[in-house]
Amino acid sequence: MKQLVRRIGQTVALTLPVVLVTTGTLAVTRVPWAPPTGLDQQVVAASSGDGVGIGRSATATAGKSADGLAPQESLRVALLDELRAKNPSAALDLLERSMREQPSLTPYCTSLAGELGKAAVRKYQGDVQRARSFARPVCDGSFVAGTAG
Repeated sequence: MKQLVRRIGQTVALTLPVVLVTTGTLAVTRVPWAPPTGLDQQVVAASSGDGVGIGRSATATAGKSADGLAPQESLRVALLDELRAKNPSAALDLLERSMREQPSLTPYCTSLAGELGKAAVRKYQGDVQRARSFARPVCDGSFVAGTAG
């Protein structure tokens, strides 16, 4: 009996670390704050014909969206449309989500949030207090700075 318990203990001692490391590694790769791996995006880009390939240069395809605008300009248009259609809170949600999904756009976050603040004041006919009521700490409070003018 003593040998059986010892044998089970040794088996658990050897297999448990392997199981814990494996499951821990898999769990860390699936957390929501981790950026997407890009392997899926590369496969889609390669199969869609939109990426760099034969007869295409990296400079010809980089930096432009489908509508011919730079990515930050395309996002700016989408944010202002969202603000006009719904409210500043929805536009700030879109801005926050975009920064999380496209980290390359983070240098433009403060200017975009400031423009949203100015647009919110215009939407509410100069009512700064109402525009500020939608403020959240997205891009270091630039939305509030935009409402101030």
